[in-house]
Amino acid sequence: MDASRSETSDTAGRPTQMIDSSHRTRGIDLVRLLREVRLFGANELQVSSCCSDSRVCRPGDLYVALVGTQHDGHEHVYEAIDRGASAVVAERYLPISVPQAVVPDSRIAYGRLCQALVGNPSRRLRVVGVTGTNGKTTTSCLLTSVLERAGRPTSVMGTFGYFDGERTAPPTLTTPAAPTLADTLARSLANGCQHAVLEISSHALAQHRTAGIELDVACVTGVERDHLDFHNTLENYHAAKARIFDHLGGDGFAVLNVDNAVCRSFLESLNCPVLTVALHRPAELTATVIERLPSEQTFLLTAGTDTVPVRTHIIGDHHVYNCLTAAAVGLGYGIDLPTIVAGLEGIREVPGRLQRIECGQPFGVFVDYAHTPDALRTTLATLREVTAGRLICVFGAGGQRDREKRPLMGRAVEQGADVAIITDDNPRGEDPERIARDLLEGFEGFHGVEVERDRARAIEQALSMAAPGDSVVIAGKGHERYQIVGQQRFHFDDCEVVRKWLRRSLPFSLPSSALRRAA
Repeated sequence: MDASRSETSDTAGRPTQMIDSSHRTRGIDLVRLLREVRLFGANELQVSSCCSDSRVCRPGDLYVALVGTQHDGHEHVYEAIDRGASAVVAERYLPISVPQAVVPDSRIAYGRLCQALVGNPSRRLRVVGVTGTNGKTTTSCLLTSVLERAGRPTSVMGTFGYFDGERTAPPTLTTPAAPTLADTLARSLANGCQHAVLEISSHALAQHRTAGIELDVACVTGVERDHLDFHNTLENYHAAKARIFDHLGGDGFAVLNVDNAVCRSFLESLNCPVLTVALHRPAELTATVIERLPSEQTFLLTAGTDTVPVRTHIIGDHHVYNCLTAAAVGLGYGIDLPTIVAGLEGIREVPGRLQRIECGQPFGVFVDYAHTPDALRTTLATLREVTAGRLICVFGAGGQRDREKRPLMGRAVEQGADVAIITDDNPRGEDPERIARDLLEGFEGFHGVEVERDRARAIEQALSMAAPGDSVVIAGKGHERYQIVGQQRFHFDDCEVVRKWLRRSLPFSLPSSALRRAA
């Protein structure tokens, strides 16, 4: 599954959803755990295991019927009972032979059950949730670095995988399903972690995958247009993001980027402590960029009366915002500024996040995950600052996703780049030609746009036309090492294609130090 951009997981009864038995508690009183529950066929229910996949139900399991976008778990209740389910959680009364608990939302019930069955580890860990249209992954990496630098063992779950303090499991979604969340948090606690950093997507919030998790900190990096193929309206998308605050514990606090209009609207309704960050407005943490080069930047971070310089090898205002958010959490936890700065500067690269590819070429090459209009504008504006020549952009759009954002993406590239090459991203089951036409609708009289659907050829074309002083950015897929065409996933890595072409095409030369040693 497209872990970072396909959060429309349909977990209604079909994909395997099991709690790791090694972390189970002795039993949970279902009525005490769930709110607004109506029991039929029993006066009480003690639960020691649950699942949402009827195909793998075991004797004694509680089967939870989830309603998804493609499957309805209520249709598989009889299969679950035949396999030994001793009781059922459902959203409507069913004529079945085992006890059932009817709840308003079975997804919320499932999340709470999964957490309770492993002892509610989020109540003993300091869990930081990070959401936002852009910046979740980088902010999580920065924050983990800060916490580790402060001597606080930290687990992290997100786009790059699920790390429990000892091992990293490959990701299936940015925010995993409720059982995986529960198991990973439980293992994190058992492995000695003090903190857990959790990327939380809007899909996860809308689908209540994080139900039952208590957050110590809720961070919002900013909210722009995205995922309307799932949420349908911006209002729904904003409301989904705002659900992160419902997870805050009694002593929890929020971190908001108040340069973002949606974050400012959240600020008006919050009744918890808030740390604000900004570049262009008054805030608790602010920053001023004093130097930006193609390979690094330096900014002054100001927190109250203290100002410290920070040098990062990832460039752009967006990275400064991510650093400010991570720093705000660190300060909220009482970590001193020198340690915070060391943690921020310790992240030299985040795969696919304005990642600079250097093979000795006389022009800049960057691979970036930008796949929304706002992210493309931000990336191109950053590179424009450090590009003396032309700015060449290779980009596409994912298939079976929000079509309305595609012309806006084209407009952003038209306004920000000198040359644009439209190519395939992950077309999935959609006609790639239609995707390209949608992107072209955003261009108005721009003569520097071409269409080359073969992504490898498009990248090579962009590199071959680059001259000294130019910059090439390959946008959209970032860290991904695959391409989804139809129902098939093929190996594809933008960075790999770039390095292969550069090493094949550039004249070979030994470093001057090697030549001196040979002499």
